[in-house]
Amino acid sequence: MKADIHPNYKAVVFQDLSSDFAFLTRSTLSSKETVKWEDGNEYPLIKIDISSASHPFYTGKQKVMDTGGRVDRFRKRYAK
Repeated sequence: MKADIHPNYKAVVFQDLSSDFAFLTRSTLSSKETVKWEDGNEYPLIKIDISSASHPFYTGKQKVMDTGGRVDRFRKRYAK
């Protein structure tokens, strides 16, 4: 294997803007903003729009589409 081709992973905090949920993980992303984490250390802060705390699939607030009603309306409209 070639040396020095792998990215440099460092600890980063991702913060969900819609639910104020944050988690610490390793990433290759970096940011000029920092945040003080629960352990007392400062880490780069990456702001994200959606995470498992706000995504409808994970929260159980998923909207179900009425596809059967659409098909019936289409058939009624164009039936001859």
